[in-house]
Amino acid sequence: MFQSFKTISNPAQAAPRIARIRELMAEEGLDALLIPRADQHQGEYVAPCSERLAWATGFTGSAGAAVILADRAVLFVDGRYTVQAHEQTDPALFTIESLVDNPPREWVKTNLKKGDRLGFDPWLHTVAEVRALEKSLEKIGATAVPLARNLVDAAWEDRPDEPTGRVIVHPLKYAGVAAEQKLDMLSGKLAAEGLDHTVLTDPASLAWTFNIRGSDVPHTPLALGFVFLSAEGKPKVFLDERKLDAEAKTHLVNLADLHAPAALLDELAKLARTGARFGLDENLAADRLRQVIEDNGGTVVAFADPAALPRAIKNETELAGTRAAHLRDGAALATFLAWLDRQEPGTLTEISVVEQLESTRAKVGEAMQMPLQEISFGTICGAGPNAALPHYRVNEKSNRTVNVNELLLVDSGAQYFDGTTDVTRTVAIGQPTDEMRKRFTLVLKGMIAISLLRFPEGTRGMDIDAFARQSLWRNGLDYNHGTGHGVGSYLSVHEGPQRIAKTGATKLMPGMILSNEPGYYKPGHYGIRIENLIVVSPAEPIEGGDLPMHSFETLTLAPIDRRLIEPSLLTEEERAWLNAYHRRVYQEISPLVDEETAKWLEQATAVI
Repeated sequence: MFQSFKTISNPAQAAPRIARIRELMAEEGLDALLIPRADQHQGEYVAPCSERLAWATGFTGSAGAAVILADRAVLFVDGRYTVQAHEQTDPALFTIESLVDNPPREWVKTNLKKGDRLGFDPWLHTVAEVRALEKSLEKIGATAVPLARNLVDAAWEDRPDEPTGRVIVHPLKYAGVAAEQKLDMLSGKLAAEGLDHTVLTDPASLAWTFNIRGSDVPHTPLALGFVFLSAEGKPKVFLDERKLDAEAKTHLVNLADLHAPAALLDELAKLARTGARFGLDENLAADRLRQVIEDNGGTVVAFADPAALPRAIKNETELAGTRAAHLRDGAALATFLAWLDRQEPGTLTEISVVEQLESTRAKVGEAMQMPLQEISFGTICGAGPNAALPHYRVNEKSNRTVNVNELLLVDSGAQYFDGTTDVTRTVAIGQPTDEMRKRFTLVLKGMIAISLLRFPEGTRGMDIDAFARQSLWRNGLDYNHGTGHGVGSYLSVHEGPQRIAKTGATKLMPGMILSNEPGYYKPGHYGIRIENLIVVSPAEPIEGGDLPMHSFETLTLAPIDRRLIEPSLLTEEERAWLNAYHRRVYQEISPLVDEETAKWLEQATAVI
């Protein structure tokens, strides 16, 4: 099993844990303590030893923070997790605040007072976060206190060890570009900016730059470590050697000087004492790194992670790999959806659906000689009202029967050596209502609008987000999440800097993979989301046009539930796109599945 349905949440343990944290706060002379959901790398997925917020509060969501005071405690979560936060925390201990509308940096302005000392671990907050926090506290005469020890760690007696997951070399047949070439390119970027060094703090940048993959965190093949890159000279990699077999160690030693993680700060201080100029990504790098550089005479310059953009622009080998991965994944999805259609309503639960999907992906991967390595994120499988929670994660407590005349939303993905997938399909169980069909079709129209879009070079994700929402907006509807996120190549399923959203400021460039996933959610009733992955491609020129244009190639190959489509709401262009897409799904997937599934697929992709 790749996914566990047990939750570590235990509100009954929160009271003694918070009491112990308060004792340690008193020892440090603190009035408040900030506990983020973060690790030293600011990753979305963290190792068990870094689940400090979950340990202290019981809340297990992927984003959040807590502020502990002597007489009260506050948990901050975004809209995805409001219901979950109330379920997982003790109301006698915690109040719930919005991480978006009133984050800790704003909350402190009205809840702390002059002279108060707020402690924080500078390893767990970025340079930009600490700057914003200090600015807020300064306005009220309070102080942010960087701590030499993490107080949660000090209270957590059975804290798990740091991970030592196996590191493997990511072969050139999947990576497409040798690590030596990538290192030369990154060193050139530093020299061009007049910088001596930078620190790559994102393990995805370590993995991409050195063509390695790891297994330190759930769902994403990352090895936790840091890199010092220099304009001149060999890079330094800080990685626990217990993760390396002979092949991986030889690979890395040929590219870099290898150091233990414990040596990082000493080596950083040594470089800083030369008066060097360091580029740090202020939105990724831990403030602890800035402290050490500046305390030892170095200069910190704002500098975006130089590996982020080239990592996002997939090369031809990576694109060929992701196309192959989506064919394989499409075969698994068709097999799963055909199976789902044969089941009687009321006989399945959300967990049994997830287990079947994971099992099917594993079997199809083995049969096609490219095994499933992991799921790319915890599968979202919501039946009926649970589907109205956009990022719902089923567990043994919330597990719900899939009943007749409901919608079932399944958002899932896979990690293969040659690519990462992410797909959402909403399926009718029994007879959908007219309202369900209309709103599903409005969501579909938004997904098709992005799929059909042609746009000039230089267009950003924020410039096209509204195309996905226009049909919903015309009907007084919307969804409260972005339309698309970037996706890696056997890396993170949520990859920046590219995204389609109101905040998507990065230009969309050929080779960037994104999701296309508009939705609609009716609280307490049902949820709808349709998601394909797409890749930015140069568009065919149009006679008479004078601008270079881009378009999207659709990667995902899975049928869209025809029972939920109201054809009268589709334009001729939308209908033509849908029929062409379904024809492609049938032609490319039917040869890869068994006869029973192929027959089902023929009906599922019939012309509308």
